[in-house]
Amino acid sequence: MIELLTNTEMAEADRRAIAGGIPGIALMERAGRAVADAVAARRPLGARVLVVAGPGNNGGDGFVAARLLAERGYPVRLLLVGDADRLKGDAAAAARRYAGGVEPAVPEALDNAGVVIDALFGAGIDRPVEGLPRRMIEAMNATAAPVVAVDLPSGINGTSGRVMGLAVDADETVTFFRRKPGHVLLPGRLHCGRLEVADIGIPVDVLAHVRPTTFLNVPELWRAAFPVPQVDAHKYARGHAVVVSGGLSRTGAARLAARGALRAGAGLVTIASPREALAVNAAASLAVMVRPVDGPVELSAFLEDSRLNTVVIGPGGGVGGGMRDLVAIALAGERASVLDADALTSFADNPASLFAAITARSGRPVVLTPHEGEFARLFAETLEQADKASKLDRARAAASHSGAIVVLKGPDTVVAAPDGRAAIAANAPPWLATAGSGDVLAGMVGGLLAQGMPAFEATAAAVWIHGEAAAAFGPGLIAEDLPEALPPIYRRLLAP
Repeated sequence: MIELLTNTEMAEADRRAIAGGIPGIALMERAGRAVADAVAARRPLGARVLVVAGPGNNGGDGFVAARLLAERGYPVRLLLVGDADRLKGDAAAAARRYAGGVEPAVPEALDNAGVVIDALFGAGIDRPVEGLPRRMIEAMNATAAPVVAVDLPSGINGTSGRVMGLAVDADETVTFFRRKPGHVLLPGRLHCGRLEVADIGIPVDVLAHVRPTTFLNVPELWRAAFPVPQVDAHKYARGHAVVVSGGLSRTGAARLAARGALRAGAGLVTIASPREALAVNAAASLAVMVRPVDGPVELSAFLEDSRLNTVVIGPGGGVGGGMRDLVAIALAGERASVLDADALTSFADNPASLFAAITARSGRPVVLTPHEGEFARLFAETLEQADKASKLDRARAAASHSGAIVVLKGPDTVVAAPDGRAAIAANAPPWLATAGSGDVLAGMVGGLLAQGMPAFEATAAAVWIHGEAAAAFGPGLIAEDLPEALPPIYRRLLAP
């Protein structure tokens, strides 16, 4: 269940299920039952249930949940935002089956609730919440009772994860068939609480027609392409990654990247170091090799060795024309390239030249790994409406425009490919936000690319492993800890 369906895709899945012979009211009954089961599993009989229902199908799910909980012996009140006479279709049918009273929605009614079911708005809300609905959301957020949201907390757009003015802070969310991007992207994810995905009978084969291109970043997405060391393999069969170092005062970032590449499984890793920093890089590296390389001419000569099949450039490299020249050399060759940090910022004044160099590479993979600040500098002209686009949309547009795999980093890191595929990570702990962690990630991407893993899958895998390693290490993490936390994660991935 790794597919993330947009509002439009989920509507199409519903439509195809109904066209295939499953009545819409049957889907609504199963959805409402899933919500009722979630409430009953955590609240004892006798807990006062208050359902806040809206005028659409989300409200219809609420009517079903209210009826089923009342049948089980729970005291239930249902507050309707809107006019019962104006309910349509399956929602109207669900309302007719509910024998309890329907009360006008007033915020004060939530004061004595034991549990609240938020069935106000569905995932398709695309305008700011105002008037009575806003007051009801404020009341749900103010209540001491736990809130169980139907599909998505009201006020969250399911496709973008945006808060439409105000949103419910749910303790638990029950969604149906598949997650939506809004369950994973921030800020939507922060409003969902515990998330349950309920099977309501939509056939899995509808996905072949819906053809989703957005996925939760988990091993099921890329495990089949993950490089598994073979008994008869040797280090040269596992690729040779090069990390380009900055000057004497900026060597730490390259060493972090190099260690990340080595721990990610590259057979060999070499730091291409300016001579002024050679002693520092050599003294601080054991399994990582160090070679003297000054400037673009020497880097070009060094990279003529075809065994050097991946280059990571940018961490601690310095911003300016010198870095642009080094990037041009890296992109001119026959190897995979990972551009991070200073390699991105150096093109802020002329991103078109970078994108032209990338698209001229005839399919040889390039990965860009910006955080939000670097992304804004590099793609400002590409995304004129960036303030109105979701993180997913921005990453996709950047990948399409640049011709590269784009990693838009953050607590909901998005990996986007030029062909439209995207993966959203939800496993990064807060303590991953520490200096140097991005350098390690760039190196890990390079290490997986060096082993021949396809670029989108390699990048998504590196992002997931990076988050898992941080979570396993726990609070107090610093960037140096990340490579050393990888072995247990690899043992889990490679276990038979």
